[in-house]
Amino acid sequence: MTDSMWGYQAASGHQAGTDLTGFKVEATNGSIGKVDKHSEDVSAAYIVVDTGVWIFGKHVLLPAGTIQSIDVAERKIYVARDKDEIKNAPEFDKDKHTGDSGYHQQVEAYYGTHRP
Repeated sequence: MTDSMWGYQAASGHQAGTDLTGFKVEATNGSIGKVDKHSEDVSAAYIVVDTGVWIFGKHVLLPAGTIQSIDVAERKIYVARDKDEIKNAPEFDKDKHTGDSGYHQQVEAYYGTHRP
């Protein structure tokens, strides 16, 4: 896994210890849902977005490196991907997520080939 994909960018405004659960997530072309879960683990930071009715309740894992900025006051996270990229991303698999490096490599490969 590359640290840049699984770590918060310095310019994102991420503040360690901030609970991002419930923050709205904005793609480059509109809202995609809310943060259901997040992690600040070194070299494995991410958010899980509940897309709600937008794509029928799909949960999507977004590596922290996809985050452009975090607006704590507005409780919004802006990601450097559009709705279609997120809609077509591998679905979050809570069983594979922990301890399955192949799953993280699949997610990383997907977002690595879909750069803004």
